[in-house]
Amino acid sequence: MIGRILGTLFGFMFARIPGAILGYIVGHFFDKGYSQDFNQMGGFSRFFTSQDEFKQQAIFFHTLFSVMGHIAKADGKVSDAEIKMATLLMNQMGLEGETRREAQEAFREGKANDFPLKQTVLEFKESCHGRRDVLQVYLEILIQAAYVDGTLDKAEQQILEKVAGYMGFSENDLLYLLSVFEAELRFRSAQGRNQGQGGHSSNQRRNTSYSAQQSIDDAYKILGMSPSDDDKSIKKAYRKLMSENHPDKLVSKGLPKQALELAKNKTQDIQAAYELLKEKRGFK
Repeated sequence: MIGRILGTLFGFMFARIPGAILGYIVGHFFDKGYSQDFNQMGGFSRFFTSQDEFKQQAIFFHTLFSVMGHIAKADGKVSDAEIKMATLLMNQMGLEGETRREAQEAFREGKANDFPLKQTVLEFKESCHGRRDVLQVYLEILIQAAYVDGTLDKAEQQILEKVAGYMGFSENDLLYLLSVFEAELRFRSAQGRNQGQGGHSSNQRRNTSYSAQQSIDDAYKILGMSPSDDDKSIKKAYRKLMSENHPDKLVSKGLPKQALELAKNKTQDIQAAYELLKEKRGFK
């Protein structure tokens, strides 16, 4: 309908009645094509209330699971842990029936040798209007997936570097996110919280060599701070991170509600890290 309305109006502005007729016809075909594209997107539509919202977030799901499949195949073989991670994410997001089958198909598409990684990521970036906070959450989910078997091999890191670059993140940005995630894994394990990440957390929990000082060091890293920073700066960094990762804010920026469970893990880490530093440093 919107295409026909706009086509008629613009046509009338430029060529009066003949232009309005032509504009209506062009608008009709635009609406028809747009509707067909929307209908072909499949079961993801049940999550959304508008075509724009649906198209944007269906792209999120498709890009997420297809690139996960591409990373999983990077070392030549998809492990049971990587399949388990994909299944876990589908469970956490409540994907069932046709929607789940589409996510599984996207994962399989990503394993193909001719998978168009660059095109897929760029289309996703465009769909969320380049919002860096949403792109970062997406990248962090991929990092979590890459670490599911306990290590990040060279081939997996190279794909992450490509994805990060396509989305506008520098190599240093990625290295920082990788180091923070590793700190979160160690810290989460020391806190005794298993977020269900493919068994890697349980392996970390058995690492008795992880000291109290290492836990404090990781807490600083999670907040992006150092022991030399004053209490005021640490409080400010904590508030900033909690605001950036607040579920309501991420949803308003375009993160699907079905992915919020993953974002909650990070806010829990930020909260726990801050509480530890507050206790050790003795500020309120």
